[in-house]
Amino acid sequence: MITSAQCRAARALIQWSQKQLADAAHVGIVTVRQFESGVSEPRHATRDVIKRALEARGIVFQAEGEMTPGGPGVRLPAG
Repeated sequence: MITSAQCRAARALIQWSQKQLADAAHVGIVTVRQFESGVSEPRHATRDVIKRALEARGIVFQAEGEMTPGGPGVRLPAG
């Protein structure tokens, strides 16, 4: 499951706006805004579609302890 910080970082890596992410994930922009700001926690299924939309653009999510000693992270592989 992705965190709000991972979502913000992933968007920054691919230079997407919240609207672009919302459109790609087929969710409302308010859902993305509230998730990223920590106002609300979306359902697991909503987080999953957001994650999959970002992964489709090449984002790789890393869980805590998975080469990220400081906590969960994101990366965009070179290439």
